[in-house]
Amino acid sequence: MCSRDRPPPVLPGPKVLDLFKPLLLNQPDSFYRWWAMDDQNKNLILATVLSTAVMLVWFAFFAPKEPETAAPEQTAAQTVAAGTTALVTTVAPAADAGTAVTAASDAAPTALAQAPRIKVETPRLSGSISLLGGRFDDLSLRDYKVTLAPDAPLVPLLAHDNGTAEAPTLPYYVVQGWAPAGGLPATATPGADTLWQLESGQTLTPATPVTLKWDNGAGLVFHRTISVDDNFLFQVSDKVENATAAPVQLMPYGLIVRKSIPKASRTYVLHEGIVRQSDSNLQEITYKNLTKMDAVAGEGQAELTEVAEKGWIGFTDRYWMTTLVPANGQSFTSVAKYVAASDLYQAETRFPVQTVQPGATGTSDTRLFAGAKEWEVIRAYQDKAGIYNFVDSIDWGWFFFLTKPMFRLLHWLHGAIGNMGWAIIALTILIKSLVFPLARKSYISMARMKELQPEMEKLKERFGDDRAKMQQETMALYKREKVNPASGCLPILIQIPIFFSLYKVIYVTIELYHAKWIGWIRDLSMPDPSSILNLFGALPWDAPVHGSPLGILSLGVLPILLGISMWFQQKLNPAPTDPAQAAIFAWMPWIFMFMLGSFASGLVLYWIANNTITFLQQYTIMSMHGKRPDIFGNIRQGFRRKSADPKAKG
Repeated sequence: MCSRDRPPPVLPGPKVLDLFKPLLLNQPDSFYRWWAMDDQNKNLILATVLSTAVMLVWFAFFAPKEPETAAPEQTAAQTVAAGTTALVTTVAPAADAGTAVTAASDAAPTALAQAPRIKVETPRLSGSISLLGGRFDDLSLRDYKVTLAPDAPLVPLLAHDNGTAEAPTLPYYVVQGWAPAGGLPATATPGADTLWQLESGQTLTPATPVTLKWDNGAGLVFHRTISVDDNFLFQVSDKVENATAAPVQLMPYGLIVRKSIPKASRTYVLHEGIVRQSDSNLQEITYKNLTKMDAVAGEGQAELTEVAEKGWIGFTDRYWMTTLVPANGQSFTSVAKYVAASDLYQAETRFPVQTVQPGATGTSDTRLFAGAKEWEVIRAYQDKAGIYNFVDSIDWGWFFFLTKPMFRLLHWLHGAIGNMGWAIIALTILIKSLVFPLARKSYISMARMKELQPEMEKLKERFGDDRAKMQQETMALYKREKVNPASGCLPILIQIPIFFSLYKVIYVTIELYHAKWIGWIRDLSMPDPSSILNLFGALPWDAPVHGSPLGILSLGVLPILLGISMWFQQKLNPAPTDPAQAAIFAWMPWIFMFMLGSFASGLVLYWIANNTITFLQQYTIMSMHGKRPDIFGNIRQGFRRKSADPKAKG
């Protein structure tokens, strides 16, 4: 600890604060100066800080906003969008207008089940596209299964309501089309309940695109060509032929619709919800924040952003993503929306209104990414397909400048070694080697501070009651012995962002999904499946699963090794003389063992490797400076202290 060796201060104040002295003794010197201030100075500083905080909170959450004036084109788009939302929500035609809303939820699964479909077969995707609305609502990932069981189903990405009450499927689908503008009736354009005809092609594969057709019977003929590559990118090309005698106005659009929040664990480490690129601005919106957006006239709860030429929008999960990507250089309106009445979350692209003259053809091209967030694939789409900043659809976190290169190194190590578990250990070794000079400086500083401990005790005896003189003499001792107390803290602070970046890489990247290490560790993205409650499989019963009431007690081999590695690392130094500090240090490894027992095996493996390397580094440096740790002596001392403690015996 970078502050453990300074002289203990005298803490003024009520007797109740004595309970917190073990914690307060480890605070920096600035804390003591603050504590020693008179009440007036402390009250002044507190008043200033609180006043500033109140002002910041006010301007952030309560300050009045300037009124927004909608442009004529935006007003028209809002009118069109309102009709589009209605079409998406009411996906099945009703017998009469009076029953349209109430019958929609019951009729939709039946209509979708009866509608013809186009089979999708690619090396990496399987499913179908419904001719009802031309919607993408049935897509699974061929390379990923839900569990490790041989007969486990493929990971589903897009789905429609299966009409099953016992195990309903939450709808998650993509609809693209043309919305009417300029007074054109809604029936003149294809919507979510339009039954398209298959004009050419039978099965959608990378080698065989398909073309759909719909004739509105009033002079407008719509064509849609859908193609797909070998990975996860669809190309959708729409065109409309105007055979009428008058110009028509149409607005191309794309919608990704998600019913309810997906059932998955939520964690601050990972963003799940909408992610969108709007020119140079990357934005992440959680599901919770979608429900808190301001109401927009004609929209509901929505946030509209104008994109000049480069952007995309979609939903991202931990490992999967569905994203609408307009053509390069295409301007559009990016919309994030929540429809409270039907509990729908929507990501939309709305393109400028087109005026199609008689005898002319209007066109619209867009792309749809629907697949796994594989770094190599997404980077190829960014570099070769020109999708701007697409790699940042992966949640790299605040320390992205560290997270990205760390991931690339892990990715390379995985390719070179062929095993993700050993790649994590190799990455940990490389990272610890890079920061070793900083760690060495920290360890040496701690050793030098310990060497000065006898001198510090003498100063304490001479000036313990005179804090000002004590501070002065302490600084003089540091200067005379050329010791900088902060040099032990700074390297540790620098290593903190490195630690969190590596944590982020291991947690969010799909490369750990169902990745094996050794023996029983067959999925590094999941907790250790072994359990001490059944003696690691020796007893004939299943252990409680993580997340259940007794799951925290179901410790596997890796969490136990983590606790042991932390415990051994502590034994490099004698236990603190203060009983409260000694108790905290004694319990810390085992508390962490239970806390991290439900974490992904890859993360726990990293922590074990990190603790082991840190132990070896500290032991080596301390030995080189004549302070070889007496590990077994420290262990015996700890047990003797416990046996001598009357409370421990009781």
